[in-house]
Amino acid sequence: MSKKSLNQANLEKLGAAKLAALVMDLVQGNAALQRQARMELSAAQGPKEVASDIRKRFASLRRSTSYVDWRKQKALSKDLSSLLNMIETTISPVDADEAFELLWSFLLLAPSIHERTDDSNGTIGGIMGDAVDQIATISPRISTKGASLAERMLDAIVDSGYGEFDGIIPALSDALGQDGLEHLKALVNAWAETPLTRDELDRYRGYGFSSNPEDSIRRNRDLTRSVILADIADAQGDVDAYMARYTPEQLTYGTIAPDVARRLLEAGRAQEAYDLILSARAAEDGKPFRMFRYDLDVVYENCLETLGLRDDLKSHLWDTFEQTLSAASLRKYLKLLPDFDDIEAEDKALNLAEAYPSLGGAINFLIEWPAQDRAAKTVLSRAADLNGDSYHTLTKAADALEADHPLAATLMRRAMVQDTLDGGKYKRYRYAARHLAECQSADAAIEDYGDIPTHDTFVKSLRDKHGRKYGFWSLVDE
Repeated sequence: MSKKSLNQANLEKLGAAKLAALVMDLVQGNAALQRQARMELSAAQGPKEVASDIRKRFASLRRSTSYVDWRKQKALSKDLSSLLNMIETTISPVDADEAFELLWSFLLLAPSIHERTDDSNGTIGGIMGDAVDQIATISPRISTKGASLAERMLDAIVDSGYGEFDGIIPALSDALGQDGLEHLKALVNAWAETPLTRDELDRYRGYGFSSNPEDSIRRNRDLTRSVILADIADAQGDVDAYMARYTPEQLTYGTIAPDVARRLLEAGRAQEAYDLILSARAAEDGKPFRMFRYDLDVVYENCLETLGLRDDLKSHLWDTFEQTLSAASLRKYLKLLPDFDDIEAEDKALNLAEAYPSLGGAINFLIEWPAQDRAAKTVLSRAADLNGDSYHTLTKAADALEADHPLAATLMRRAMVQDTLDGGKYKRYRYAARHLAECQSADAAIEDYGDIPTHDTFVKSLRDKHGRKYGFWSLVDE
C-alpha cells in the first residue's frame, strides 16, 4: 500500500500537532464539523461534559424556527444521528439514567423538527425510532420504574403527533413491570373518558374540519387508547386483551388477522389462529386485489405446520406456486417431499413456469431460481410476446443470459429497443442505444440466428422505420 494513501494508519504517522492543524483548517466555516469537534473534546473530559454539551445543542434545536430544505436536511440528519451516537457510546455505558433523560429530551424535539422539515422519505422519523431502540436497550438499567414511569409516558404518547413515541411501551416494558403496565392501562382509560377541554375543541375547530368536533375528538381518543392498550397487552402477553380492540369483522381483515394469528400461535393457541386465518382468507377470496394475501399465506402455512396438517400444507404451497410462481412456496414444497420425489416435482414446476401466462413472470422466476437454460428456451420460444416495456425484468435477464445464451439476451434487448423507438420514449434513448451496442457485441458469439434477423438486418430495419429519430441515432453513432 502506498505511503501516500489517505487512510488512518498513514494519517497517524503525521503526529498530533500536524493532525490538529489539519482539523482546524477543515472546521473553519463549517458549523457542523465545529460542533462535532467540540463534542469529541467534551467526550475526552467525561460523560458529564458531553451531557452538558448535548443539552445545549438540544436547546439550540428547540429555538430554531427556520425551514430546513432538502439541501440542508442531510446535514441535520447527520447532526441528529451524531448526537444519538454520542449518547450511546459515551453516556449509556456509565450512566443509564442520564442517557434515558437525554433520549427522552431528544424525542421531545420531534415536533419542532418535523414542523420545519419535509420528512417524506422518513429519515427524521427513522432517527427518532433509533432513539426508542436505544431506550429499549437501557430500559432494564434505569431507576425510574413502575407507576411513576407510566404517568410520565401517557402525556408523551398522547401528544405524539408525529409518531416519535411509537414503540415506547414495549421499549420500556422491563422498567414498567406488571404494576406499571396496569397503572398505565388505568391512566389511559381514565384519560379517554375525561371531559373534553376548551383547548382541544378550539384546536380542532382551527383545522377547519366540518365534522362535529366532540365526536371527532372522542374517536381520536378511542383510537389512541386502542393502540396503547394493544401495546400493553403485548407487553403482558395477553392475547385476548390484544384481540379485544377489534370487532369480529375486523378480525377477518387481511391487515389485522395475520398479526393476531401470530400472537395466538406464540401463545400456543394454534387451532384458534388457524380458524382466524381461515375466516380471513375466505373474506379475501373474490376480491379483485388481494394485496394482503402474502401475510395471510405465511401465517396460514405456520398454522398448518404447527397443527401437523402436512398434506394440506403441501397442497397450499403447490397451489400458491401455480398461481404466482412463488419461489419461496416451491422451495418449501420441495422440502416436504421424500428424496428423489423432489427432483421430479421440480422438473414439473419448471415446465409449468415455462408456460406461465405472464411471460415476464416466467422469465423472472426462471432467472432467479436459477434455471437459465429454461429461461433462454422460454425467451426463444415466446419471443413474439416479449414486452419491451418490462425494462427491469428484461435488463436483468439479458445480463444474466448474455454469456451462455447470447441470442436470448439479444432478443430481450431488441424488444426494449423497439419499444423505446416505437413509443417515442426519448428519455430512454441512451438506454436503448446501450442495448443496441450490447446486441452488436453479442453478434460475434451467435453462431446461428436461424429464422431470426441478423444484427445488421435488425439495425437496417430500425433505420428504415425510425431513421428520423436523430436523438437516438446520434447516441448510436458516437
